[in-house]
Amino acid sequence: MKAQSMPAVIVRDGEKRGEWNALSLEMVEVPALKEGEALVQVEACSVNRADLLQRRGLYPPPPGASRVLGLDFAGFVVKAPPASAVKESDRVFGIVAGGGYGRYLAARAQHLVPIPENLSFTEAAATAEVFFTAYYNLFVQAGIKAADTVLLHGGGSGVGTAAIQLCSSTGAAVIITAGSEDKIKRALDLGASAGINYKQEDFAGRVLAITRGEGVDIVLDSIGAPYLHGHMEVLKTKGRLVIIGLMGGSAGEINLVPLLTKRIKIIGSVLRSQSKEEKTEITGGFIETVVPLLRSGRVKPIIDRIFPISKVEDAHRYLREGAHFGKIVLTWEQL
Repeated sequence: MKAQSMPAVIVRDGEKRGEWNALSLEMVEVPALKEGEALVQVEACSVNRADLLQRRGLYPPPPGASRVLGLDFAGFVVKAPPASAVKESDRVFGIVAGGGYGRYLAARAQHLVPIPENLSFTEAAATAEVFFTAYYNLFVQAGIKAADTVLLHGGGSGVGTAAIQLCSSTGAAVIITAGSEDKIKRALDLGASAGINYKQEDFAGRVLAITRGEGVDIVLDSIGAPYLHGHMEVLKTKGRLVIIGLMGGSAGEINLVPLLTKRIKIIGSVLRSQSKEEKTEITGGFIETVVPLLRSGRVKPIIDRIFPISKVEDAHRYLREGAHFGKIVLTWEQL
């Protein structure tokens, strides 16, 4: 790998808090490799809401992480560390704390996932962050079982489409919320058991009606504070509330009585800031649990739209509009 510089998308004027800071495709240095890291040529990456937050100065990368935007990638190894399981030219994908919007990135070899033969780079990029998030929070954090019923907010999102399929693969029933009848229909086609239009119905009352008053075992929540009260209502005894986002706000009040009497667990979860050892363990579980499902076609990435990396501003705008179903992908192929 002789190149000393590479194109990458950066926040041009710094990440000023609360502002839609400008993006720029610029030449930056190729990342230097640390011990145990591989250099990957990125062919595609996906757009995540965390990218929008970082752009606005609301979600800074952890200390030592790349300032280049992007939390996932798919590409091939151009330089592997000694005595590593990955080799040069291997097709790989994965998640990173930053750097996914660069032409090259450095990633620990133990955090790389082999791309199944039936997936393209674009499909693998659409898989990475959302299937990792859904797997970790459903299987590791919530301990999903076949008999469970899951309430999933944002059924049309990337995480939502991944979570619906992973729940279905275990035999668990899934109730989703979405903002349109079209998204609900597509979520049902993907494997959801029932759908609720949150713009027209109170989700808590509707969940209790659907489950005949029994409620749900797991809630996977990206909304946060406004839904806390409703979640206490719909969770069963020993229910698990896994909060993975705060799109609706971070400060709220709840009645602690059902939290105690039903022995509900509230779990806060984020992947980005976890240690390299934790990420190695998560990656191993993902390879064992999810990759066989991807290889067999039992689960698959759902791609809404593909943009060339030069149109990253359009891709961010499209995500902000919220009309997408599944993932928005950026590719270097058309640059």
